[in-house]
Amino acid sequence: MKWLFFFLLLLLLLIIVIALTNVKIVIDFYHGNDNDNFTILIKALGGLIKYRKNIPMVKLNKENQSLTIKEKVEVGPDDKTVDQQEKQFDKQDLLNSLDDTKALLEHVVGLHTHIRKLFNKVSVKKLEWHTAVGIGEAASTAVLCGAIWSVKGSIIGLISNYMRMKEMPVVTVTPIFQQTLSQIQLKCIFQIRIGHAILAGLKLVRYWKGGMPNFKTRPLSALSGDKTNSV
Repeated sequence: MKWLFFFLLLLLLLIIVIALTNVKIVIDFYHGNDNDNFTILIKALGGLIKYRKNIPMVKLNKENQSLTIKEKVEVGPDDKTVDQQEKQFDKQDLLNSLDDTKALLEHVVGLHTHIRKLFNKVSVKKLEWHTAVGIGEAASTAVLCGAIWSVKGSIIGLISNYMRMKEMPVVTVTPIFQQTLSQIQLKCIFQIRIGHAILAGLKLVRYWKGGMPNFKTRPLSALSGDKTNSV
């Protein structure tokens, strides 16, 4: 009986530790003309638990108007590569994804309320967003930069309204008047407790209505056929 009590107490302590553990999500994106790199890093317990997904290349195929990406998945504190693939998406895949997202949202009652409560638990530890742009003509470049400032202000205002900003965002827009240039560098660090994320997931399950929606996106097994090649 004592061993059972000790086991239940240890299990309870483990659940409490997991619930109070912070998960850090790092999003790093760089775009420089034809050079693109997108990385998502999720880690907890000081890096003992780590998941990294890196998409180092995005290429547009002008012949069939499709998008080809290369991605690599790394896990563990030693960044061991567990998956490396090349995937191709066309316009129909994008439309199907948008339809699936709409169908998914329609299956949760009061989704906006639950998402807002979850976002209120998210801390933004860092937000840096730098843009350099030029279209070869000074007046048009100045107008474009003004529009970019407006869009950035709206997005950051939305983030600060839904989440808790721990530091002031660092945002720049640099006009390049002498040449045509498009360069974006974005780095965000978010943090949330596992317990809050689990609670939000349970609420979504609780307020789920009906059965599974009819998704149009092909399953992963289908993607691994004609449009996904291992590298």
